[in-house]
Amino acid sequence: MALAAALLILLLASPAVYAADHTVGDSNGWSQSVDYTTWAKSQTFTVGDNLVFNYGSTHSVDVVSQSDYTNCNPSSPIKSYTGGSTTISLTTAGPMYFICPTPGHCQGGMKLAITVGASSPSPGGTPPATSSPPSGSSSPPPPTSTTTSSPPPPPSSSGATGDFGNLNVLMLVLALVLVGLHACMG
Repeated sequence: MALAAALLILLLASPAVYAADHTVGDSNGWSQSVDYTTWAKSQTFTVGDNLVFNYGSTHSVDVVSQSDYTNCNPSSPIKSYTGGSTTISLTTAGPMYFICPTPGHCQGGMKLAITVGASSPSPGGTPPATSSPPSGSSSPPPPTSTTTSSPPPPPSSSGATGDFGNLNVLMLVLALVLVGLHACMG
């Protein structure tokens, strides 16, 4: 019975595997040497994911409004982070904007606009579409639509892979089989 209980706990905890950590700028981190428009296009952001910013002491991270993002205005951040390593949980679907408030850095391209999609759909469903600004554009991304005619984006390079919906079904079936076996033997 203990094994069945352990599997049931594992089954209930498994939805947490949907979350992905997106290391902003990959190995280059939050720096002036990354094209964040291109980087964002290679990612799929979903409610429950995290953005991980790694940066040096001359940088920080400000969450800003669309207008402040467009104008590189650091004077009224929604939230500011310092310290070299910041993890920001993506808790709401929609656009989010980030800049480095160090003078000249945002103007030099140290700014990130993303669109966070709704939480993962049921197994076998189609993920919501996400978008980011066109390459070379400093304009923010348009609002996300839940329908699209283009194929879904490739898997994120953040390490979140696989079809976890099928894993959940498999774990449920395994747990039920073990509970049934235990009941027959006991």
